[in-house]
Amino acid sequence: NKFLKPIFEWVQANAPNSAMIPYCGAFEMELVELDAEGTAEKLKELEVTSALPKMIQSAFKMVHLILFYTAGPDEVRAWIIRKGFKAPQAAGVIHTDFEAGFICAEVMAFDELKEHGTELAMKAAGRYRQEGKTYVVQDGDVIFYKFNPTGGKKK
Repeated sequence: NKFLKPIFEWVQANAPNSAMIPYCGAFEMELVELDAEGTAEKLKELEVTSALPKMIQSAFKMVHLILFYTAGPDEVRAWIIRKGFKAPQAAGVIHTDFEAGFICAEVMAFDELKEHGTELAMKAAGRYRQEGKTYVVQDGDVIFYKFNPTGGKKK
């Protein structure tokens, strides 16, 4: 694209060290409208990659957002929080009762869980830990919250 170099130079002159991700909006829209298999085929056929993952990751970093996960027998869910949230604040994103009645967070890192394979293997390796109210949630944490549903209030 003949405009890419002048745009890059302008960005460097006016906002040094800013992120710049070249992409084609029409192409990205085409990919979004395909199913996972169709997207993979199109990318392989054209020998290109989508810019969308990089745009999402860059946007998260720019506004200081991270993900943590909760998992149960029926579902795994990703939660978006601000970087620097402590465990009770992150629990409050799930439900305010979780924050009010916070007891502890049982935490494991997703990357390590992927490596070890199961929660049981994480426990055996000593990588499953309990954290308290001062724990700062890290990007990719898998958390099981323990909380008092009454929020510690006596009836």
